[in-house]
Amino acid sequence: YNHVTSKDGILDALAEHVLAELTLPAATGCLEDDLRALAQAFRAANLAHPLAATLVLTRQLASPESLLPTEHVLAVLRRAGLGPALSVHVLRALLATMTGTLLRELNPAPGCGTTDAKGIAWRQQVLEGAALPHLAESAVHLARCDHAAEYAFAVELLIDAVRRIARA
Repeated sequence: YNHVTSKDGILDALAEHVLAELTLPAATGCLEDDLRALAQAFRAANLAHPLAATLVLTRQLASPESLLPTEHVLAVLRRAGLGPALSVHVLRALLATMTGTLLRELNPAPGCGTTDAKGIAWRQQVLEGAALPHLAESAVHLARCDHAAEYAFAVELLIDAVRRIARA
């Protein structure tokens, strides 16, 4: 503890180290492009340090360096015409979506992303036997997961919503 005062200080320093490697993209003035680029930079920085990413995704950091990504997102949203309160709501929705999707990617549930056809068929049969028809018909899709595609889908879904909000 020569440089920090506690275990929390060490964990914060690790999270800040990961965030320091996040390369903030230059703003283009296009809301969609800027949010997409920020989301991809956030994902890349966290995937580069999968064992430390959970710290970044779950700790409340307060140093000016660790707050730069938040400042960047708020600047993009304000340039798009969203007021401060709405920008914070959108920021929180973006963070929740990106964080949840990344946590699922870094700590996948057993069977998520499997290509085991026999295991998928067995799971589908169990679901059909449990009278869960919608889960049964979706079993193949639930078992397979392209994490990059899932992340991109979630980000695009939110960008579409933010675009509609900004236009209103």
